[in-house]
Formats: sequence, C-alpha cells, structure tokens
Amino acid sequence: MRLKLLRRRLTVSAPRVAIRNAMPWPLRWMALAVVFGLCAAIALWAFEFGKSIAGLDSRSRDELVALRQEVARLREETRVRVDASSAEGSLLTAERAALERVTARVRQLEADNRTLRDDLGFFEKLIPAARADGVSIRGLQAEPIGAGQLRWQVLVIQPVRNAPEFKGRLELLVEGTRDGRPWTQPLPGAAQALQFEHYRRVEGVSELPAHAVVKTVTARVLEGSAVRAVHHFSVE
Repeated sequence: MRLKLLRRRLTVSAPRVAIRNAMPWPLRWMALAVVFGLCAAIALWAFEFGKSIAGLDSRSRDELVALRQEVARLREETRVRVDASSAEGSLLTAERAALERVTARVRQLEADNRTLRDDLGFFEKLIPAARADGVSIRGLQAEPIGAGQLRWQVLVIQPVRNAPEFKGRLELLVEGTRDGRPWTQPLPGAAQALQFEHYRRVEGVSELPAHAVVKTVTARVLEGSAVRAVHHFSVE
C-alpha cells in the first residue's frame, strides 16, 4: 500500500503543484487602479479621436448651431406662409361667394328688365289710339303653346280720367275648325268677373278639344246683359 502511494507521487500521474508568490492586497488594489486609469484614458482618447474624425470640433458645433437656427427660421417662414395661404383661401372663398351673389343679382336684374320691357309694352297699349269713352278692349293676344292648349291675354281699359269703377265680366269665344268642320265655342276657363277703375289685364291658359284648330279669338266685355266692348284677334 505504501509502495503504491510512493509510486503515484514519483510518477507522471502524481498531482500537480503550483508555486505562487503571495502579493499583498494594497499592491493588488493599486494595480487594478492603474489598469482602470489606463482604460479610462484610452476611452477618452478614443472619444476625442472619434469626434475629430466625425468633424465635431468647435467649428462644426458652430455650424451645427447655425444650421439649427436656419431650420428654425425656415419653419417659422413656412408657418407664416401656411397662415397666409389659409387667409388667402378664406378670402378666395368669400370672393367666390360674393361673385355668386352678384351673378344671381345680375340674373334677377335681367329678369326684372324683361318684366319691365313687357310692362312697358303693356302700358304703351294703354294709350288710346283715339279719344274714347267707356270700356274698351286693348291688347288681345292668343297663341297655341302645345297640343290642345291656348295661351291668351286681354287688356281692358277705361281711357278717361276719374273713371268710375266698372263691374262686369269677360267672355272669350274661339272660332276655327274641328275635324275639318267649322267650329265655335266659348273658351274654357276664360269667362270671369271684372272689377277695375282704369285698367285690368287678364291672362291664362285654356284647354282645347282634340283636333281643334283655333283661327279667331273674340273677347267681349259685358255689364249685366249689355255688351260694352268687343275685340277680335286672328291666331296665326
């Protein structure tokens, strides 16, 4: 047994033995401090070297500050222009609305002008061609406006000053052909009461029988059973 233990110690299979010099712990701390200091110095040098490579020196910082100021100025100009564009858009919308109102007003004035021209022609008809007393019919007009319809207009006047109020009725009679034969009948819807002092304009649209062709329209103004005025109009 002892021989086996002695052989194991003297042969290659014997356990290894390491011999180390014991270093005091203050020296170990000083060595670690020196190592950390060297690492920090290397890191600082690498940082400064990296800044110099990237161009982040004092001149570059000044340029960066100037660029930031320029960006801020451009942003402010952009904001001002956007506000101005919004104001111009609002102004354009208001001008467009005003133009639409003006256009509508012009159309209304054109319509009023046409109405005034019609009224002028109407009042020109009020001027009597000769001196007359009592009621007279002026401005009888009639025209077909479609299949089986006739538009008509009658102007009744008293061409005297301080004329008394007239009360009577208006009747219209149409003459022509129907199915190729002579045809006469009162115009439907045209008979109506009249009450006026100086003038009265009456107009309307009446339905005609099928296959009827109107050639003449006759207007009569009656007061009671007496006929006060008669006027004929030929339809073209």
